[in-house]
Amino acid sequence: MKQKEIFELSPLFEDVQMQQVFEDGKTFVDCIPKQSVELILAEYQQGKSQPGFDLRSFVTTHFELPHVFASDYHTDALQDVKEHIHSLWKVLTRKPDAEQKGSLIPLPNPYIVPGGRFGEVYYWDSYFTMLGLKESGMYEMIGNMVNNFTHLIHTIGFIPNGNRTYYLGRSQPPFYALMVELMMEIKGEAVLANYLPALEKEYQFWMMGADSISAEHRFEKHLVLMEEGELLNRYCDAYHTARPESYREDVELMHAAKQPTEALYAHLRAGAESGWDYSCRWFKSEDDFATIHTIEIVPVDLNCLLFHLEETIAKAYKLKDDDKTAQKYLDLAAQRKQAIHHYCWNESQQFFTDYDSVSHSKKQIKTLAGVAPLFFKMATQEHADAVAATLESEFLKDGGLTTTLKTTGQQWDAPNGWAPLQWMSVIGLENYGHTELAAAVAKRWIQLNTDVYQRTGKLMEKYNVVDTHLEAGGGEYAGQDGFGWTNGVLLALMKKYE
Repeated sequence: MKQKEIFELSPLFEDVQMQQVFEDGKTFVDCIPKQSVELILAEYQQGKSQPGFDLRSFVTTHFELPHVFASDYHTDALQDVKEHIHSLWKVLTRKPDAEQKGSLIPLPNPYIVPGGRFGEVYYWDSYFTMLGLKESGMYEMIGNMVNNFTHLIHTIGFIPNGNRTYYLGRSQPPFYALMVELMMEIKGEAVLANYLPALEKEYQFWMMGADSISAEHRFEKHLVLMEEGELLNRYCDAYHTARPESYREDVELMHAAKQPTEALYAHLRAGAESGWDYSCRWFKSEDDFATIHTIEIVPVDLNCLLFHLEETIAKAYKLKDDDKTAQKYLDLAAQRKQAIHHYCWNESQQFFTDYDSVSHSKKQIKTLAGVAPLFFKMATQEHADAVAATLESEFLKDGGLTTTLKTTGQQWDAPNGWAPLQWMSVIGLENYGHTELAAAVAKRWIQLNTDVYQRTGKLMEKYNVVDTHLEAGGGEYAGQDGFGWTNGVLLALMKKYE
């Protein structure tokens, strides 16, 4: 019996999550059953009505709780922030997994995890973590992680959100091609050929259903058929149920929502696939989480990532002297670029925004996703100048760039700033000659990270960039320290700007 069956809607699973036996719903789905799930469920059914039955005691008797790594780790106060990060890599390293235990999907090579509650590898986090590994000279670990993701593509068919069975319905922002680029920087262009089969398989995952999509059936998995016949992408999980790791939160939102249950869960899962879980960029009404409609949205950043994937595959075929196939992918990239400009350049906002494919209108909310066309060098100079002006006048705060301009209580909204978005913004601004603004963003972020480290001894998952004396808040769980992508981006920015 596959261990993932514990996450199916059994009375035990529902009771543990809804009664909040553990403060964090992720704890239970990371537990390892000590005997067959069938047997545990039968014993629960038999025992739960007995006098004095204690649910927490039952769980701790029948399950091995997730291992808390480095619970005895203490920051060395004499270390500066760079030394601290170099010492943290060892703490965040996980050995290859010999076999599947509980929900963990085994990986053949060592890897770096984000830290805190996140004891497994995460897809898009890992690219930004690798930026720091490169600065630390840990080239072998970068290779191990790229090869782990390659292994997942070849065995599962795509890179899941993280290496857990409860993430098998979804991926995350497709940064695999950028990871391969990092390998090329380290080992030379020739390595690109090694990863071409996996790059194409990754692309096929995001483009699945292209042959069956039609004007009568405009949505197919990750695809949307646009008004003028173009194919663009959206986030979309394969399942339409409450997320096992956030089951209670999803069910409680369902009770408050005015939309059908399956649709709500589909939107929530797609929001989780986006990595921006959650933000008002996914809401119809910016103040109302229950109006989430993620699968109806064509995200500007996702489509820029896929443009880059198309260009990378074309480059690989060019290196193989297969000019015909290279041109095919270059044509696809050119078509996508044109479509992104058409649907995502928002003239009234003078910014790149997402597109609502149901109302056939550009979303009016400005978010840092709008820097993606600059990061991937797809914007015109005129559009880049307009984006830079808005970043400086509206997004730039004392600690760096705020994720959105709206404070909603969601963690991917104001006043929070996140390392990956600072990095993409800085590089995007540099790409178009806005070097002073890029430096201002980088230096404010470096200062904030360093100040919090000196104050607390920690590097955090996210930061309050508006009031730099306060911790970042919002979201479904407490702030996490560790923290893979913060460490990576901080080292990379310090290399550039110190």
